Amino acid sequence: MTPKQAKKLQEHVQEIAKILYANTELEALKTFSGIEQAVREQMQQHVMPEVGIFLSQQVQEQQKDENVSSKASLER
Repeated sequence: MTPKQAKKLQEHVQEIAKILYANTELEALKTFSGIEQAVREQMQQHVMPEVGIFLSQQVQEQQKDENVSSKASLER
């Protein structure tokens, strides 16, 4: 990861954290274990599925592109 990408990632993570914080009960944030559990639940519910969908779509697009390239080379 480039320094520019790391900076951009950090900015996005901070924005995600603000949104998740705003949607977490304050009671859950009073202990370290409560914070850990709240973060895990929020990430599993909201963030990770979106990342998984994105990565899956990227792989599908890459495979589609490879299939088109393979067909084009066979036609020559």
